[in-house]
Amino acid sequence: QVQLVESGGGLVQPGGSLRLSCAASGRDFGNGYMGWSRQAPGKEREFVARMTGGGSTYVADFVKGRFTISRDLDKNTVYLQMNSLKPEDTAVYYCNALTSGTNYWGQGTQVTVSS
Repeated sequence: QVQLVESGGGLVQPGGSLRLSCAASGRDFGNGYMGWSRQAPGKEREFVARMTGGGSTYVADFVKGRFTISRDLDKNTVYLQMNSLKPEDTAVYYCNALTSGTNYWGQGTQVTVSS
């Protein structure tokens, strides 16, 4: 059974930082990609970033320069370092992982940016 478990969310003040982690188990995603999406209240889920096993990264324009995605292939884990957080970054952040045409999702972790 494939599981994606996110951690690292929480409440942070504007301008602050958080690091999200997503640990995958039950399947090796080294040949696929792992990434992050988010969904704010009343909005559709949107792509944030993803990283292939080969190290290629794709980051949404609205987080470029602030968010960095990285992976530890040995741990089957993906990270999202979020700096200079803004109130509009408030959302549930979901990890996803794709391999062999199947996309898996985690249950999400809440990030709230507020003073």
